[in-house]
Amino acid sequence: MISTKALLAAATWLGRIAAWNTDVHNQIGFMAEAFLYPETTLVLTEILEPQYNGSIGRAAAWADGYAHTTEGRFSYQWHWIDTYDHPPQQCSLNYTSDCVEGGCIVSAIANQTGILKGCIGDVRAGLLNGGSNLTCSYALKWVSHFLGDIAQPLHASGRAAGGNFYRVKFANVSTELHAVWDGFIPYYAAKVDKPFSNHSIDPFFENLVSRIRRDGFYEAPYMWAACSEPSTPVKCAATWATESNKWTCDYVYRRLHGDEDLGYNGYADGAVPIVELQISKAAYRLATWLNKLVGAQGPDSEGQEVSEL
Repeated sequence: MISTKALLAAATWLGRIAAWNTDVHNQIGFMAEAFLYPETTLVLTEILEPQYNGSIGRAAAWADGYAHTTEGRFSYQWHWIDTYDHPPQQCSLNYTSDCVEGGCIVSAIANQTGILKGCIGDVRAGLLNGGSNLTCSYALKWVSHFLGDIAQPLHASGRAAGGNFYRVKFANVSTELHAVWDGFIPYYAAKVDKPFSNHSIDPFFENLVSRIRRDGFYEAPYMWAACSEPSTPVKCAATWATESNKWTCDYVYRRLHGDEDLGYNGYADGAVPIVELQISKAAYRLATWLNKLVGAQGPDSEGQEVSEL
């Protein structure tokens, strides 16, 4: 368990930030890079703007900042889907009724995947290189970001606006339930009291990559990619969102009891395996999604799946 000193330091720092922790998004992207085929990496490098040095890890946090600009305000609601259910008593997600006018995370993944597919075709045809098409670079950055967001349970829940209006305490810091899952618990799990790197993968996430490779989760990684076909993006994204939504009944709200401090009452300890699993799923699915979009093959055999790397 993390020390009380480190827990308090992390909580104090986290209490000063808002929204999804950008460095967690970066790390999900760096994890995904470990499972990209070489051909995929080459193609994506031509799509991303030069400042990212071909790294989806460095680009994966962009969407949060962009959504808070005047230019990008239209994309703000693309980061979640608000369900009309009642966790922890009843959890359900219906894409048709829950995805509002203007879009949601499911439709955003589908739409940006379609754009990205065309951009990959342009790279192959020699029509796009060096990140010269911002629409294409934005599509890749959105896909890289949203496959992270959709794995966070409260990005697929409408109760209290995804937990943003549900007040809690974590290590004596007053905050919201959404922030606890966005940042407090990942830092608690990693036993750190400072931000993760936005330039390279950190040890905690390297360990998650190793666990994926050695099949070290109670669910086998191949199961995470059961729906990973970019030709059916709505179906797959809705499946992922439904899976995340289920956690709001199975743990997120079920384990809340009154005004207890979630940093000290065991809640965070029980949440750590869920966060580790969901982060790993996000990274693995992102790599699988991009490999399939590019149509790349593994280095050892034709049609090899990501899990065999």
